[in-house]
Amino acid sequence: MNNDHKILIDELIHLLQGGNAHVDLKKALAGLPENLRGAKPDKLPYSIWQLVYHIRIAQWDMLEFCKDGGHQSPNWPDDYWPKETAPKDDKTWNDTVEQINTDLEELISLVKTGDLFTKIPHGDGQNILREALQVADHNAYHVAEIIVIRRLLGAWG
Repeated sequence: MNNDHKILIDELIHLLQGGNAHVDLKKALAGLPENLRGAKPDKLPYSIWQLVYHIRIAQWDMLEFCKDGGHQSPNWPDDYWPKETAPKDDKTWNDTVEQINTDLEELISLVKTGDLFTKIPHGDGQNILREALQVADHNAYHVAEIIVIRRLLGAWG
């Protein structure tokens, strides 16, 4: 692996873990009061719980696509968003956040293999680089929404 390739891998991993320009999910959720997980500020269509759940499902789907030619994605959009505004209990919340972290680490392991540019055999042109960038972009977008909701609820900063 040449030095440029290593730099790309290192920067991609850094981006997946939160990058330089934005807060990562761990920081966005730190200190969030339990009673605000399901709160929906006026005129917003979702709660923090719904965003966290959505991040988990979408990231998992992209990871599984990278690994498994037989993977079937959930139905869009119904299976990507929970109908409930709040998690059923602390265990559901904690398990969901932990799954996000576990799947992210697995995606980072794929990135570390260095095989970023080979087309995914069961895809239509996708590669690990494209999927990792999509995960980073998608997560950053929704983490920003979590922070906005926290600000609207008076629970940020």
